[in-house]
Amino acid sequence: MSAAEPTVVRPPYQKFDVRVARSPIDGHGVFAVEPIPARRKIGEVRGEAISVSEARIRATRSERIMIVELSPRRAVDFRRSTDPMRFTNHSCAPNARLCIRAGRVEFYALRDIVPGEEVTVDYGETHHEGRLACRCGAPNCVGRL
Repeated sequence: MSAAEPTVVRPPYQKFDVRVARSPIDGHGVFAVEPIPARRKIGEVRGEAISVSEARIRATRSERIMIVELSPRRAVDFRRSTDPMRFTNHSCAPNARLCIRAGRVEFYALRDIVPGEEVTVDYGETHHEGRLACRCGAPNCVGRL
């Protein structure tokens, strides 16, 4: 008799199944488990609400930063989040976009994403200020974050 597979319950804000696995870009990444159609919400990430000044202090303490500034005063730190989307890596040729809506950090597909494909976004301006090498491997890679 074999043990039954545990039932995984997807939170309501995670619209498509994704898995976290080693990434060829950097560390861990988020990979589609099922097809994700273009322009559809993939999911979101939740974390600790902090001030932008605290976010900038924390950004100086670690090379791995999981912080998004929501406004000139508010930010969210995802370091302790259990949401898989927190592992979304940067790419200079992303297949998804990060959207801040009503204080939430959401991810939307820019194009169809196939199962097994890593979900990536363009981080835009970062606290690294060009000091961190970009490893996305895209033909149009700018080389630094």
